[in-house]
Amino acid sequence: MSYIIKTNQLTKSYMGKEVVTNVNMKVKKGEIYGFLGPNGAGKTTIMKMLTNLVKPTSGEIEIFGEKLTNTSYEVLKRLGSIIEYPAFYDRLTARENLELHCEYMGYYDKKAIDQALDLVKLTNIEDKPVKDFSLGMKQRLGIARAIITKPELLILDEPINGMDPVGIKELRKLFQMLCREYGMTLLISSHILGEIEQIADTIGVISDGKLIKEVPMSEIQEQNTEYLELAVHDVKKALYVLEEVLKFTNFKVVEEGRFRIYEAGISQEDISKTLILNGVMIEELSKKNHSLEDYFLTIINGGGISA
Repeated sequence: MSYIIKTNQLTKSYMGKEVVTNVNMKVKKGEIYGFLGPNGAGKTTIMKMLTNLVKPTSGEIEIFGEKLTNTSYEVLKRLGSIIEYPAFYDRLTARENLELHCEYMGYYDKKAIDQALDLVKLTNIEDKPVKDFSLGMKQRLGIARAIITKPELLILDEPINGMDPVGIKELRKLFQMLCREYGMTLLISSHILGEIEQIADTIGVISDGKLIKEVPMSEIQEQNTEYLELAVHDVKKALYVLEEVLKFTNFKVVEEGRFRIYEAGISQEDISKTLILNGVMIEELSKKNHSLEDYFLTIINGGGISA
C-alpha cells in the first residue's frame, strides 16, 4: 500500500496541555481523505503540522515517504494547502496575487494562472481588488492558489466555508476531478458531513485530539441500514400502537415525537393505516438510510454502528 501521508504517535501540546495525542494517520496515494471532528478536536493543528507551520511536540510525520523536518523544502513544493482563512494582498487583484505566489514557488508556467482561475470558476474579476471579494470568492481564490502548481497533495481545511449551494456543488466536482484526472491526493476537513460523504474514499474521525477511527467510506456505506422514520404528536399513543397493536420489537425513539422503525417486511401503508385507525396523527413517515452523520455522531459518542 502506497501512503502519501503517515504519522506516528503525532502529539502537540500548548502550555502543557495536549491538543493532539498520539495520532497515527495514513492517507493513501490518489484518494480523497475526509477529516471529520467537532470544532476544537485538533483537525487544523494536525494540518498545520503536516504543512510545517507548527512543530510537533513529539512523534513523526512522513510525506511522500520522507520524514518531515525543518529543511523539507522539496517535499513542501509538492503540496498545496489552505489552512484556516486564506490571506491575500487585499489591494491586489486575484491575478496579481497568483503571480506573486508563482514567483515565490519558482513556478513559471504562464498558462497556469488562467487554468487555475478557470477551474475554480473565478472569472470577470480582472480589475477587482481582493478586498472587494466576497468570502466565497476569496475561498475560490485560495483553492486556485493551492492548485496552481499542480501539486501531488492538497491539504484543504474547511475549503467550502462561505460557499453557496451552487459553489459547493462546483467545488465538489472540482475535487473529484483533481483526484481522478490529475491524480492528486486530497486531505479535506469539513463540518458539512453530507458533502464529505459524496466525495471521500476514506474517513478519519478525530475527537479531543485523538484519531478514534479511520475507515473506508465503502465500509460505512455497507453498514447502512434502511429504516422508516416516524414523527407524531402523541408519543405515548404511538408507542402503544407500535408495541401492542403492530407487535413491533425492532424500533427506537430517537428524540421526542420521532421513532426509527427497523422491522423487515412491513409497508409504510400498513403502518400509516394502523396508526390512523388508532387515532395517531402522523407528521412524517418516510424511508431513510443511516448516513455519514449517523456514523460520525455514533463514533463521537463512543458507540459502534448498530440499528
